[in-house]
Amino acid sequence: MSSSFDLHVQTTISPHNGQAYHIETYPVSSNLDHTLESAEKFAVLVNREAPATYDHGPLGHHNLAEELCNQMGRPADQCWGEFRGFLQRAAYMVDIAESYNQPGFSRSIKRVPLGVILVIAPWNYPYLVMINSVLPALIAGNAVILKPSPQTPLTAVRFKEALNNAGFPTDLIQVVHLSPPLTRYVVQHKLVDFVVFTGSVAGGKAIETAAVAADGFKGVGLELGGKDPAYVRADADLKDAVIQLVDGAMYNAGQSCCAVERIYVHESVYDNFVDEYVNETKKLILGDPTNKQTTIGPVISIASAERIRQQVSSAGNANGRKSTNNRKLVSKGRTEETFGPIIGIQKVSSDAEAIELMNDSEYGLTASIWTKSLDDFSTLADQVQAGTIFLNRCDSLDPALAWTGIKNSGRGVSLSKFGYDQLTRAKSINMRINTA
Repeated sequence: MSSSFDLHVQTTISPHNGQAYHIETYPVSSNLDHTLESAEKFAVLVNREAPATYDHGPLGHHNLAEELCNQMGRPADQCWGEFRGFLQRAAYMVDIAESYNQPGFSRSIKRVPLGVILVIAPWNYPYLVMINSVLPALIAGNAVILKPSPQTPLTAVRFKEALNNAGFPTDLIQVVHLSPPLTRYVVQHKLVDFVVFTGSVAGGKAIETAAVAADGFKGVGLELGGKDPAYVRADADLKDAVIQLVDGAMYNAGQSCCAVERIYVHESVYDNFVDEYVNETKKLILGDPTNKQTTIGPVISIASAERIRQQVSSAGNANGRKSTNNRKLVSKGRTEETFGPIIGIQKVSSDAEAIELMNDSEYGLTASIWTKSLDDFSTLADQVQAGTIFLNRCDSLDPALAWTGIKNSGRGVSLSKFGYDQLTRAKSINMRINTA
């Protein structure tokens, strides 16, 4: 594959002050060819084990919390939660890798690496998303080309440093900063065997379109966000539900693929729930994320803020509350992913109405049900169209569980033992041992 591109620079703007924080220069296509060729040399290594020292992860190197805060606007003290989750997921995926690929005797099915994996990571939780695919890909025997978001370019650099310091070869994990044309070039490159993308639906469609247009049949894993609903039943622990759902909707300024964006509340507790929810949100302190008193930072850009304001305006509001007698949460706020610190709350009269409204979405990443009845939860969970169903919690990942979505939330799986399936292929061994 050959092509050429002009050199351009990538500038990361801090969301809280609008100042340039970091600059990267895009490579030319010939440099990318060399990067991919060096990665391919390592892709033939099978049954790779993670170095024993890896569990130190990125901690202890640089001031990562301050660095991430300046790149994407989350309060610095809250960034450490992402690093802890990063290490938890890394430890789990390493622990289960050893027992994952066991051959049989005369017949066996083994998992073998795909080759070179391109991982395209987002800015909102860069470390958590990278660990979901990068480490399993390496352990499975693949080489990885890691493209971070232009908003958080240093996160991939720090991750690569940690991996190399732990013993992974330099060319096994390589970081590239790419413009959209260069991204398409790498997606379609003959040496790239699989693409893992996390981002918007529009971005996912662009990646899939590029992959389909390439020679051969290139695999793509897509995690494209959600419009995640919550249902608060009449028997729910209202105080706990309010606290958890404010956090689920507002943490990281609502910029999470599994943030709660729609809440349906049984009519018998609706008024109390809304009053308590408003009171809880008033405790949040909006401000400069580098200030220790701040509990909610800015959204990622002015353009994002304007889009969120338009959603609120289209819904109609008074004193921070939307008032409507319509059966459904109306406007784009009901159907389009918001990715911001706003929430729609609607009363329902029954479980059946709640389930209908929860499923009335083009997305299907996660959903939560708030009730004291395990039996009722089990019945309702079977009816909800989502990859993960929570009971009395939300916006949380467990590395032992498959992270997956349906509908426009994408396809593919990360985390759990099934996360290795996406990054490997089945290879059957059929042996005729006795030939006499």
